[in-house]
Amino acid sequence: MSERHASALLTTATADEYERLTGAAVTRIADRFRTTRQPFSGESRAHLQHLVDSVDLDAPGTGTDDALREVDELFTANAVWFHDPAYQSHLNCPVALPAVAAEAVLAAVNPSVDTYDQSAVGTLIERRLVDWTAERIGFDPATRDGVFTSGGTQSNLHALLLAREHATARARADARDEEARLRNTAAPGHRPVPRATALHDLLGRMVVVATAESHFSVQKSARLLGLGEDAVVTVPTDDAGRMLPAALAVTLDALVQAGHLPVAVVATAGTTDRGCLDPLAAIAEVCDRTGVWLHVDAAYGGGLLVSPTRRHLLDGIEHARSVTVDFHKTFFQPVSSSALIVRDGHDLDPVAWHADYLNPLSDPEPNQVSKSLQTTRRFDALKLWATLRALGPDGVGELVDRVVDLAAEAHDLLRGDDEFVLLAETQLSTALFRWQPSDVDDATADRLVPLVRRVLFESGRAIVAKTVVDGRPCLKLTLLNPDAGLDDVRGVLELVRASSWALLESDAPALVAAGTEAAR
Repeated sequence: MSERHASALLTTATADEYERLTGAAVTRIADRFRTTRQPFSGESRAHLQHLVDSVDLDAPGTGTDDALREVDELFTANAVWFHDPAYQSHLNCPVALPAVAAEAVLAAVNPSVDTYDQSAVGTLIERRLVDWTAERIGFDPATRDGVFTSGGTQSNLHALLLAREHATARARADARDEEARLRNTAAPGHRPVPRATALHDLLGRMVVVATAESHFSVQKSARLLGLGEDAVVTVPTDDAGRMLPAALAVTLDALVQAGHLPVAVVATAGTTDRGCLDPLAAIAEVCDRTGVWLHVDAAYGGGLLVSPTRRHLLDGIEHARSVTVDFHKTFFQPVSSSALIVRDGHDLDPVAWHADYLNPLSDPEPNQVSKSLQTTRRFDALKLWATLRALGPDGVGELVDRVVDLAAEAHDLLRGDDEFVLLAETQLSTALFRWQPSDVDDATADRLVPLVRRVLFESGRAIVAKTVVDGRPCLKLTLLNPDAGLDDVRGVLELVRASSWALLESDAPALVAAGTEAAR
C-alpha cells in the first residue's frame, strides 16, 4: 500500500491527523448549528441535483481537507435540520449530545456486534441494554431476550417472521394430533389423509391482523414473508383510531372459521398519524384466549417506558410476545437505533444459523448474529448507553413528557382558532389539522393541503407533513423537539395561514387544481 493511501486510514500512526480532521469537522458542524435559522436552505431539487451531478467521482482524490470542505458546502449547507423548532414534520428528533459523542467513538473504533470476538464488551453492553429494555416492558428475566436492529421496519419484519414460524410449528403440531386422532378412530383398512402442512401450503392460509392505522411495514413484511399484502386483515377502530378488542375477537373467530391461520395480531403503541395507542391489555386478553401471537409496535410510543408520568399508557405491553422499540424516535438517538424485544428468547431460534468461521455451535461466547437478521451490524447500542448514563432514564422520560405536553398545548391552540380545524386527538405528540375558514369549501381546503406543505418546504422556513385522515387530506405536525415551545408552533401555524391565504387569493381554483398532482 502506498504511503499516500496508508495515511488515509485511521491507525496508530494517524491518530494525530484523525484528531485534527475530526476537530475541523466538528468546528464546521458546530458553526452550522450556531448559524442555522431555518430547517432547510430552500434550494430547489433541480439545483441540488446539479450540484451533486457536477461532482466527478472518477477524478483523482482532492485530499481529506478539501473533501470535508465539500461535505460542508454540499451537504450540511443544504441539510434538513431536525433540531430547528420549525421542523415539525416526521418522527425525527434532535439528538442527545452524549449519543452524538458516542457515535463518534463507535465510528472510529468500528466494531461489529455480530460476534463476541469482533466487539467483546460491545456485545455485553448491547445484551445489557436489551435486558434493561425488556425489564422496562415487564418481561420475565428468566426468559426475555432481543437484539438491536436498523429500525422499526426491520424489527416488525423480524417479529412477524418469528410469528410465522411459530404459527407454522403450531399448525404442524395440530395436524399431527388430528392425524393421530383420525387414525385411532378410523375404520379398519382406512388411512386418513393428512392435512397439508408444507410452508407453501400454509402461506395461502396465513393472515396478520392489525388496524388501518398500523405502520405500512406490517403490509410490507407480509409481502416479504410470502403472505402477500392482502393477507393483512384490518380490525375496526374507535373514533380515535384505536383497535376495538371486541371487534378483534370477532375478526379472529371469523378468520379461523373460514379456514385461515392467524399468524399475529399487531397492536400499535403510537400510530404514526394520530399518535394513539391501542388498548394493549384488552387486546392481550383476546390473543391469550385465542393463542395468537401478539406483537406490539411501540416504535413511536416506546419512549413512554421511561416517562415519569405516562408509563401507564403502555399497560398490557408486558403480555406481548414481541415488542418493537425505536430509540431513534422518543429516546432521542441518532439514526439508527432500534430493537426487537421478545418475551421468550427461544422464539428467536428460527433465525439462528451457525457458520464454522463465525459462530460455531462449540463457541461458548454470546454471539448476537444468532439472533439477528443481519450479520455485520453497527454498535448502535453504545449511543443509548451513553445517553442513559449521562441523563438517566428519568431525564430521557422528561424529554418525552415535554413533547407530549407541547402537543396538548398545540391542540388547544388549534381549537381556539376559527381558521383551523383540529381533526383528531392524540396521546403522543402529533396534531392533525386543516386550514379551512368557514367560507372555504371542503374541496378547496383539500386541494390546498399539498400546496401549502410544498410552499413551506420550498421556502425552507418550516417543514410540516401531510397525510390522509378519514378519506380527506390534512396537514400534520409531529412534535419531537423538547426545546421547541408553543411560540414555535404558533409561528408555523401562522406560516400555514399566510401561505393558504396567498394561494387562495392568487386565482386559486386553477392554481390549486393544476398543482395538486405535482405537489404530491
